[in-house]
Amino acid sequence: MRFVFAEFELDTRRGDLRRDGQELNLEPRVYALLCLLVENHDRLVSRDEIVEKVWDGRVISDSAVSTGIKFVRKVLGDSGTAQKFVKTIHGRGFRFVSPVRIGSTAEANITSDEPLISDPPERPAVADDKKPSVAILPFGIVGFTETYSAIGDAIPTELISSLSRLRWLRVIARGSTFRFRSKDVDLDVVRTALGAAYCLTGIVEIFGKNLAVVVELIDSGTHDVVWSDRFPTSIDDIHEVRSRIVTEVIAALELHIPLNEANKARLTSPESLDAWSEFHIGLQHMYRFNRTDNEVAAMHFERATTVDPRFARAFAARSFTSFQRAFMKYSADIEQEKLNARRFAEKSLEIDPYDPFGNFNLARTHWLEGNPENGVSSLERALQINPNFAQGHYALGWTDVMAGRGEKARACVDAGILLSPLDPLMYAMQAARGFSLIIDGDYQAAAEWAERAARAPGAHFLIGAIAVAAHQLNGDLTKSAYWLENVRTRRSDASIEHFFTAFPFSDEHSRESIARALADAGM
Repeated sequence: MRFVFAEFELDTRRGDLRRDGQELNLEPRVYALLCLLVENHDRLVSRDEIVEKVWDGRVISDSAVSTGIKFVRKVLGDSGTAQKFVKTIHGRGFRFVSPVRIGSTAEANITSDEPLISDPPERPAVADDKKPSVAILPFGIVGFTETYSAIGDAIPTELISSLSRLRWLRVIARGSTFRFRSKDVDLDVVRTALGAAYCLTGIVEIFGKNLAVVVELIDSGTHDVVWSDRFPTSIDDIHEVRSRIVTEVIAALELHIPLNEANKARLTSPESLDAWSEFHIGLQHMYRFNRTDNEVAAMHFERATTVDPRFARAFAARSFTSFQRAFMKYSADIEQEKLNARRFAEKSLEIDPYDPFGNFNLARTHWLEGNPENGVSSLERALQINPNFAQGHYALGWTDVMAGRGEKARACVDAGILLSPLDPLMYAMQAARGFSLIIDGDYQAAAEWAERAARAPGAHFLIGAIAVAAHQLNGDLTKSAYWLENVRTRRSDASIEHFFTAFPFSDEHSRESIARALADAGM
């Protein structure tokens, strides 16, 4: 992605910041902090989130964060008094307040002595190219109330989940579409960045206990409104309206599809609006992938299942947060979190065995137990239910990597990238692709993909360790040493044993090759 603000261009693919076309030199941590603020320009970024993502959760003083903010302001020509780019919200965090335009790197006319990392080879189509593709964007809210603040995210999220089950339609994943929160979204950028032929946008009008949902289906190429409708209702009937919207969208996209396909695609609704709201507020935190937000998400999901003990997807989300605690070692009791991840996933599938997200989370519990291959059947079931489930393709690719199936892994990962090209876990998809190339002995390409993954916003220290191994195998000892120092700075306890606990290779040849590379690098 390329973010344009004032006279600056921040290109996260190239990993640089330019003012009026001239590249600026930034210390890596300052660059990471700037990326975090700009990518989340639509919201407040707390100090805890900054520590978690930029300092990898290490214990640091408040002055370290303040110093980082000071350096970001300095490179932008800002100050703590002017705050024309970075605004301090006292006691809460920081916001990037300069208007930001999101563009694709293809738009940029930038020259450099250094070539770009090669683009991925042509990706295998997940579905027939003739199938329509749609990006469902977050809905705006008029008459905003804190009580129902989640509805603007909740309705499009539920639409994505429902429509994704239709095999004739390619639906862009939430992790990519929810990057576009601006009131005046540039549809050309959405089309370029996501490859979406259509965009579904909406407004939620809230007036006391009454609301109306206004939905528009837009041709992103011509900007013509293909279809629009307004759905007035009461707060208590929101689930019925959601089902009506699904039905109408399907009818608008493909008139010859029987209307009962909408009913087949519908998710089981929770009985309580409070549970539904808690769940979607939790989702807003779960996908930020840091310790603090993961705990907030877990709290909301627990509340959702307490209010509605039959809310299957909320139990699946609880499994997701338990997995994250165990995998990233957020918890002091890793074994208990492993048990929680399995318990919640099984509870989810007991209630709704046809939820792809529940099957996905059950598969990942096998990963925590060191046997990712045992989760393949659950991932395949998730993709049978929903062939557009990007996380399912991505997780299946990681499983193939651990088993030494390089070419098959790339096909799965590329499918996930095609479905969610701006996914918050893009660094993990890129790292999996790098791993797959190590397996096949293409160390130069592996190093390029691992480098890209390690430099991507949100990448944790284990991704940096993959870059260490890839560069070591490629014979680039300077870059290998650079990433080893990066890993040690972020996690002083990082070790080869820690690495293979996180990535349980069953393919002994790949495991030995990577272990030898890490040892030779000095890890």
